[in-house]
Amino acid sequence: MDAVRVALLREVLAGTEWLTATRRFAGVLRGSVVAHGGGLLLLGTPEYEPWHLAAHLVDEAAWSGVPELAPTLVRHAARPTDPAHLAVGPARIETARRGETLLVVAPGDTEPLLERVHTARRAGVTVLTLSTTTDDALTAMAHETLTVPGTAELDLDTVQHLVSAAAGENGPSPRTHRRFRDRLTRLVETVTAPPPAPW
Repeated sequence: MDAVRVALLREVLAGTEWLTATRRFAGVLRGSVVAHGGGLLLLGTPEYEPWHLAAHLVDEAAWSGVPELAPTLVRHAARPTDPAHLAVGPARIETARRGETLLVVAPGDTEPLLERVHTARRAGVTVLTLSTTTDDALTAMAHETLTVPGTAELDLDTVQHLVSAAAGENGPSPRTHRRFRDRLTRLVETVTAPPPAPW
């Protein structure tokens, strides 16, 4: 979803709880990684890898001038032969330390994640969750959560687009006089560029 579609989606959602909820969650995400100088780990479930969110956060990190938003994608099926940005396995969660942020995107069963996430939280890691249920152990463990129930008018993928876009624009910027021009340039480049290749 490009910047134009996100803007249109925001227009459609104006007046709903979703814009406020996604901006609040994105603000917590951005605040956590900026305050600690980075260290964002992004984790999905064994059945769902949030690689698309990872790609958008990398883009937002570059466009907003906030490199701390660029995550390390932690993959359950990572192999040493994978490219470096896809080769980080779940053991990385167990070595996470205070000052790092763990963003867990969990549609469906979260049971396989609980032990590792609990270990990270005990080590002082800030845990944020994007999930489809409010009544589970993972949500109870999180410092901040955004839930997208199955009955919502949006799906989890759409909410991830809203969160990543908001994370790139939340908070004051030391370059406020350049931000409008930067965003406009980005919008023009996005509209005129061919679709990106799969990550």
